[in-house]
Amino acid sequence: MQIKGNVWKFGDNVDTDVIIPARYLNTSDPIELARHCMEDINASFAAGVQPGDILVGGDNFGCGSSREHAPIAIQAAGVSCVIAKSFARIFYRNAINIGLPILESPEAAEGINENDEVEVILDKGYIRNITTGCEYTAQEFPLFMRDLIAAGGLINYVKTKGY
Repeated sequence: MQIKGNVWKFGDNVDTDVIIPARYLNTSDPIELARHCMEDINASFAAGVQPGDILVGGDNFGCGSSREHAPIAIQAAGVSCVIAKSFARIFYRNAINIGLPILESPEAAEGINENDEVEVILDKGYIRNITTGCEYTAQEFPLFMRDLIAAGGLINYVKTKGY
């Protein structure tokens, strides 16, 4: 799977309350969550993000509560992939479970800047900053995780397998 998009960059310890503020957790509607995604850290994000854009973060991205609302808001906003130095483990699992590709690559997270155009080849763990020409690697997803992402998440994957 190949992804290409423009970058929105955030720093370290972006927690789930910043990704989707708790005051909006009275809904599980992805469209409504997307309208408020990242608004406390970047008020222009929800209005400016374009389908296919890529989010880049620092260390411990997605820390905080275990709510699935955070990756759902990011995905519903149109973000095609998240690259970070590291992820909070519960966020990592929640993202994969809903089919949101996330890649850990400290070098890429450090070397990619806001508004850069980036290409990602998930099957190979390959990241290329088209703007600068720099190339990075991330750990490849195991086959079953690629299948989960390709299916659009765990629920769709289970449905396709007939379980």
